Amino acid sequence: MLELAGDLGVHDPAIIRQGQTFYIFSTGQSRRDGGVIPIRCSRGLYDWSLCGYVFDRLPQWATDEIPAARSAWAPDISYFNNRYHLYYSVSTFGRNDSAIGLATNATLDANSPDYRWQDQGLVVRSRPGRDDWNAIDGNIVIEDADNVWLCWGSFWSGIKMRRIDPQTGKLSQADTTLHRLAARPRKNPLRPQPGDNAVEAPFIIRHGDHWYLFVSFDLCCRGVNSTYNIVVGRSDRVTGPYTDKAGTPMLDGGGTMVLEATTANWRGPGHPALLREGSGDYLVFHAYHGVTGRSELKIASVEWRNGWPHVAPLP
Repeated sequence: MLELAGDLGVHDPAIIRQGQTFYIFSTGQSRRDGGVIPIRCSRGLYDWSLCGYVFDRLPQWATDEIPAARSAWAPDISYFNNRYHLYYSVSTFGRNDSAIGLATNATLDANSPDYRWQDQGLVVRSRPGRDDWNAIDGNIVIEDADNVWLCWGSFWSGIKMRRIDPQTGKLSQADTTLHRLAARPRKNPLRPQPGDNAVEAPFIIRHGDHWYLFVSFDLCCRGVNSTYNIVVGRSDRVTGPYTDKAGTPMLDGGGTMVLEATTANWRGPGHPALLREGSGDYLVFHAYHGVTGRSELKIASVEWRNGWPHVAPLP
């Protein structure tokens, strides 16, 4: 684990580098000034400071579409078609009355005259009673310049994927196939328990000849009682099927453990993102302090062994 310092109060981190600066976007809204989707900056990946917000307030379309939404959740940051694309979620807690929106920017440098977040509106929407999936926790996967994908999902029937039009950043109208990537059947359908089918926060990255799907199992957002953990599966194709190290399909609940809480110091590591640098790969996630229950940014080096990712345990 990297020894981090500064403003680390982060939940659902997404990371990218422009030039010599690393940027982390996360869930949240400032109670002080109302800013939505905080941005934290670091020149060296170790020391972080709050350096702005994406929005002053939620876009009007989001509050009209999801009246119960109070903030934006689980942003995802990527760069394609010569612009930065920030996908974010607005949702009704505990229901799949949710949506993923998009904002774009020419640069992440707030000192540049070209810096301006432009909201592009709704990308994908889930509705109770119509959809068996939940439109939150988006993640962009860039296969190549012509093939860009958006995966998403939380609880319900699991992780889904659709093709994106790289020119618009919105769902492709030419290819409307909904791909199923991961799900967790309930252990006892007759007596379901809270979180026994919990899978969410997908992140896909290519390594070698395989695509790797990282997801969070179990329950977040419960402070010291959080049971989040990070698992992974891999596939020869970006659209799946993904299987774990034992060969169990992720659509059947499979997943090889990457990181879980093993001491009382930190609980519920989850919502993974991968950062690829010349020095190696890094797993970026949040975990809950074992005493205060507050979420905090964590970054761990990734070591690839026999085609599978390994990270050091939480301290």
